Amino acid sequence: MRFLEEKVASGQAGSIAEAVDMAIRKVRRLENRQKLAVATARYFEQMDTHAAAEESDIARDLASAASAIDFDNEL
Repeated sequence: MRFLEEKVASGQAGSIAEAVDMAIRKVRRLENRQKLAVATARYFEQMDTHAAAEESDIARDLASAASAIDFDNEL
C-alpha cells in the first residue's frame, strides 16, 4: 500500500486507483515480455540451422537499427 501512496504523493498518479492501474499495466507488460521470450526461444529451438542463421542476421540488423529507441517510453 505504501508504494501506491508514494505514487500519489509524488504526483505520478492522481489517486490510489490510478496507481493500481499503473502497477497492473507494468505487471502485464512484464508478463507479456516473459511470454514473448518463451515463445521466441521455442521458435528458434524448432528451426533448422540455415533458417536460424538467417534469423540471426535479421535480428542483429534489427537490433542495431532499434538500439536508439526506448520502447518503454514510446507509448
